Order: sequence, then structure tokens, then C-alpha cells
Amino acid sequence: MKFLRRKNDQQLDRPQLDLSGPLVTRAFESLIAGTEDQGGIERYTDALKLKSQLFQQALSEGDPASMPLETFKGLCAFMASVRRRVGSFLEKPAYLEMTSAIAEMFDGVKDTTTTDRRIGVFCDRFSKDKKHRWVRDLAGELLHGADPERYPMMLRWVWDANANTGVIREIWYGDDVDNITISVMDGYGTYLMLREELSQFLSDNGVFRDVIYYIDLLCAKIYADYIGSQGGAYLRADFTAPDDPMEHTRRLLGLDGVKAGSGRTRLKSINGESFEITDGPLLS
Repeated sequence: MKFLRRKNDQQLDRPQLDLSGPLVTRAFESLIAGTEDQGGIERYTDALKLKSQLFQQALSEGDPASMPLETFKGLCAFMASVRRRVGSFLEKPAYLEMTSAIAEMFDGVKDTTTTDRRIGVFCDRFSKDKKHRWVRDLAGELLHGADPERYPMMLRWVWDANANTGVIREIWYGDDVDNITISVMDGYGTYLMLREELSQFLSDNGVFRDVIYYIDLLCAKIYADYIGSQGGAYLRADFTAPDDPMEHTRRLLGLDGVKAGSGRTRLKSINGESFEITDGPLLS
């Protein structure tokens, strides 16, 4: 599957990405091997499709400004980098400010040339401190979830130019990548180029269906393997050393949002209590 390049995309800053073919291949092989004993990779792509349907129903088919609080809580359960930190916005009047910011970001959502500006405006509605860095991930999750073909996954663990970390660094071509600064900005054009590069890789390896979701899985597996290589020290608050080779991948993609058999989510309220939803987990 080749992504159609829209006319507006020609106006974007599309940097060259020097990615390592062998590193991407190794991650892809790790992804296939990791899913073999868990129903196969199709089980994961189906789960991502369902997750996207939830976001589309809430954001594209409805009015974000009037999104019910319970609906937003349901979405937050499937956003790993958001759910641990969003608690203070799950009560009014803060929630009304949140939906107002979301509605503003989705105004003109079909024009991808305004993506970076709209995300910037969205982030400016919140405090500019370390406690609110997750807001950038929230913007990326909402846009990608609501329209995954138009918006690639634009999260900090995919690429964070300020921290010089993310998927791009883990598959960057070079002999001493750990000791260099990769001069690539983390704008929409960069994420779009990463998706196109990985789409071409998947096409060359016989993947022609559900490419959008394969790319999400591949990116998550790349970064999950990096987390695993740190011995659990990195992101200790969010990750522990797994016995399951796909645990970190599911966590990054939010597919562990609902605890199996309980309906209790990993979403925390401001007082630390777990929210519950009636629907079962996307992927146990």
C-alpha cells in the first residue's frame, strides 16, 4: 500500500530520514515472532482498528466540544502516555476547557498544512512545564485515532527532537548514533516521512493490507525493544520488565487500557482511584 500524497503535503517540510534497513528488519522479525503465540499479528491490527473506531465515533462523527466526559475517559484509557497524568482534567470546569481546546484543534482538521500550528495552539492552552508534556501526546493520539490515514502517529516516543529520543533514533543509520544529535524536527512532515519509509519497507516485505496499523505496531515494537534493553530502568514509572515480549508494545499503543475481566481501567482520577468502563479489553 502506498499512501496517496495530497496536494497540501507538497508544502510540508519533509526531511530526509537516514534509516537503517537491517535495524528495521530486525524489529519487524521481532514483531512477527512476538505475536505468533498470541493469535498472530492480525489480532493486534484488529485491536488497533477497534481502538480507532472508538476515536472516530467520538471525534469525527460527533462534536468534540460537546463530547461527554465518560466518552473522553474511555478514550484516555487507551492512551498510555496520557492516562497517568490527565486526572485533573477529568472534572469540571477543567474538562470544559479541555474539550474547547480539542474542538479548536479539530477545526480545519482536513488541512494537514496547519497541523503543527493547530497542535501548537492546543499545547499553548495548557501550562508550559514538565508536568504537562503529555499534552503534546494527547494531541497526537487524538488526531491519529480520529483519522489514522491523514495523521500518522505523532507521539514523543516516536520522535522527540528536544530529547533526541524515540523510534527514529533507534533505527537511525550510523555507527555511533548514541553520541550524535539527529537534526530532524518533530513536526508533521517528519512523522509523515517516517510512515512513508516504513510503508515502503512493509510493501517490499509483502505487507499490503492494514499498513497503517502494521506501521503503528512496528514503531511500538522498535521502542518497546529499546525499553526492554534498558533493563526496566527507563520509564520505570510506566514500564516493568516483562516476560511477555509484546507487553511493552501493547502498553505504548494503549491496548492494555482495560484490565482483563474487571472493567477497571488504568486511567486514574485526581485522587488516584481507577475508573471503570463497561466494555471489555481490546486485547487481553
